[in-house]
Amino acid sequence: MAKNVSNRKNMVGNNRPFSLKATKKTQKVNLQTIKVDGKKVRMTAKEIRSLEK
Repeated sequence: MAKNVSNRKNMVGNNRPFSLKATKKTQKVNLQTIKVDGKKVRMTAKEIRSLEK
């Protein structure tokens, strides 16, 4: 089982159709499993890109 390294949370916003009735929506974080120092960890795609630099 991969350990979740990231501390980022889901983003919350509102769906706004033409009638402007607000309903909640969540946008999930893009978690991906990679190997770091021989261990499987789950990181966001943004963190993986910054780790490669």
